[in-house]
Amino acid sequence: MTGPARLSPQTLAQLPASVGLPGYDRDAQAVGIVHFGIGAFHRAHQAWYTDAAMAAGDRDWAILGVSLRSPEVARQMNPQAGLYALAERDGTAARTRVIGAVRGVLVAGKDPEAVIAAVAAPATRIVTLTITEKGYCRDARGDLDLGLADEGSVYRFLAEGLARRRQAGLAGLTLLSCDNLAANGQVLEHLMGQYLARHHPDLAAWCFAQCTFPSTMVDRIVPATTDADRAALRADLAALTDEACVVTEPFSQWVIEDRFAGPRPRWDAVGAQIVADVAPYELAKLRMLNGAHSLLAYCGLARGHTFVHEAVADPELRALALKLMREEAAPTIVAAPGQDLEAYAEALIARFDNRALNHRLLQIAMDGSQKLPQRWLATLADNAAHGKTCPAILAGLGAWIGHLRGHNGTVADPLADGLAMAARSAEPVMQLFGPQCLLASSWQPTRDDVAQIVSAIPSMPHALT
Repeated sequence: MTGPARLSPQTLAQLPASVGLPGYDRDAQAVGIVHFGIGAFHRAHQAWYTDAAMAAGDRDWAILGVSLRSPEVARQMNPQAGLYALAERDGTAARTRVIGAVRGVLVAGKDPEAVIAAVAAPATRIVTLTITEKGYCRDARGDLDLGLADEGSVYRFLAEGLARRRQAGLAGLTLLSCDNLAANGQVLEHLMGQYLARHHPDLAAWCFAQCTFPSTMVDRIVPATTDADRAALRADLAALTDEACVVTEPFSQWVIEDRFAGPRPRWDAVGAQIVADVAPYELAKLRMLNGAHSLLAYCGLARGHTFVHEAVADPELRALALKLMREEAAPTIVAAPGQDLEAYAEALIARFDNRALNHRLLQIAMDGSQKLPQRWLATLADNAAHGKTCPAILAGLGAWIGHLRGHNGTVADPLADGLAMAARSAEPVMQLFGPQCLLASSWQPTRDDVAQIVSAIPSMPHALT
């Protein structure tokens, strides 16, 4: 018995005229990009930009996705030949278009040889990554944790693919991190060097002479797709089922360091910014947008909220988020010419208010140990160096400790067990942020900081309501 008809090249003709279609011949495009970590964010961001670039006339930049762990995305996308619908929602308008940039998805654990061959293929010129902070396998010092960087990590596939390129006399690649890490290109280059020193020492000199590691800043709010989203989109897609669809906001930003090893898509012709220095944009994103998101997540959950738009509608939390952005984070950022941080803060609040996106606070609360060092602790350290404190972030740390104690259910974090033990100790603040803590940070809490954090720890779920 067959299921409902799915979105595919064969069913595109059934779609109504209101749905945009790929503006190019997909079958004529060679794969030029291999992407590791093909989740909803990549599909709403880098693949969306690449689709637009090919629609504007670029050729041979199709994307082959790689899932490092789960086969779920391959199950969603491969029966649809990589096609999926992207829906932009802002409460007043709804736009849907089919994105054709992705050719298909490989599952690394199932077919590692195909992944290595894709990296080594002559047509491949760029490898992009959205593997989340924990995918970089860093230890508390920020170095490579060789135990975590196992055969299933991205480093194995990059190293073996690059080794084959060198053996075949091919050029190196642009290795483009699109994850929320400060100086993400430098981080990837540093960790790749440590992996090669351990496993492929003969390859390191060639890699760093032939490959580049640009830093990037990526920005688009992309909630996890729900069954309700898929059902709503089915009405837009003439009753076709789309298991890979994504729902996002109209806003999108991509800032890329101009340091490519070879050709690249004309992403800048379709809205991306190619710049000499990504740092001011990156710091603003990490410390203001991501910092406020984490604040709303932990404090919002403590007050019984479920979605971002609910948390930011809470007057106390709205004021706290603005305080973090304007008074704590913005003064630590040296803005680029034309970069208005006050306007940025106001725009972020408006984006958080988007009630058409049900962005779950629990989604943002995941993997705090990997996110908070760059979202909060770096801001705390910069302020402490100037004799300033950060009441909003300290309140957020208190709410995070409550989260680690299980107030919001199971904690999704690679360090969950150790964090939970530290959070329940007699001195949770020092266990989590002291000299021997689990998190990499140059910030050390003062006695006053400890008192403020402890006072903000909820004594029970939703204690702040």
